[in-house]
Amino acid sequence: MPTPRHFHAPVAATPMAFARAIVQAYARYGVDPAAALRQAQIAPRQLMQADARITAAQFEALSSYAMQQLDDESLGWFVRRLPWGSYGLLCRASVTAPTLGVALKRWCRHHRLLTDDVLLRLEVAGGLARITVAEQRPLAAEFREFCLVTLLRYVHGFACWAIDSRIALRETTFPFAAPRHAGAYPLMFPGPVHFGAGQAGYSFDPAYLALPLVRDEDAMRAMLQRALPLTVRQYRRDRLLVARVREALRAHPLATATADSMAGWLHMSVRTLHRQLKEEGASLQALKDEARQALAAGLLRRTRKPLKQVALAAGFRNEKSFARAFRGWTGMPPGEYRLGQRPGAAKA
Repeated sequence: MPTPRHFHAPVAATPMAFARAIVQAYARYGVDPAAALRQAQIAPRQLMQADARITAAQFEALSSYAMQQLDDESLGWFVRRLPWGSYGLLCRASVTAPTLGVALKRWCRHHRLLTDDVLLRLEVAGGLARITVAEQRPLAAEFREFCLVTLLRYVHGFACWAIDSRIALRETTFPFAAPRHAGAYPLMFPGPVHFGAGQAGYSFDPAYLALPLVRDEDAMRAMLQRALPLTVRQYRRDRLLVARVREALRAHPLATATADSMAGWLHMSVRTLHRQLKEEGASLQALKDEARQALAAGLLRRTRKPLKQVALAAGFRNEKSFARAFRGWTGMPPGEYRLGQRPGAAKA
């Protein structure tokens, strides 16, 4: 029997309700969960505390032990078991895809070979990509929440790992009322989370679908040795973060004018925003300057607005500071730039 893990500096954020759902799987199969609870260092009395939380490491230990002991990676959710290694097959079927879009289509298609209790779909419409989980058969009440949450985290975790990038979620929905532990959901699904929806699913920028997969067979084998952390820990790096910041500055300049407002718009902390931009070789100030320059240059080319109005539109307090910044960007004052853009203007 494996020895219990030792957890260092734990942060208890995973709802105990999910641990209770795993214990329900033991009840379904008539197996004593005591060994699994010991492996995760969860005392039976803690299990019954309605609002208790456990750490990611405890949840990983409990889930992994239960899946192997019960030989069911679905932990009792479906009509038939998913034997240990089932989701590894999904990873192997998807990891050779050229892009994330192809990989997710494979994941959804091959998931139907594992079970027809639920149907996963990838759809792109209205400028958003969306992963949904359709319930083809009623899921047992004691398993439904945990099942839908985990299915979404499985596919999201694999997708982030496959492209080596955090995938920012625009919205996540669930077809049940907000549970008592609803406060834990933003930790699992950063971004707006809505309950009482028609279907479980999440949406994200379809630009992620075009990113190439960067993992090979060796990386996949290493990942499968400890795949569960992908479902309980957030991926840090976002390969589209710079593009997302640029788009926010372009489309919502007033709502993203400060570091605080930009971080809020992207559903991350200011510190995380600055750190991740630095890791991508960028800075928020440089991106803001780039957006201001593009906006100001466009207004100078296409309109006859006074320079003061152009300055205000570009986010400057006065015309003098705008002129100084514009000269730094282009090497010429804004008035001279406007004259040079007129039809028939002499070219240097």
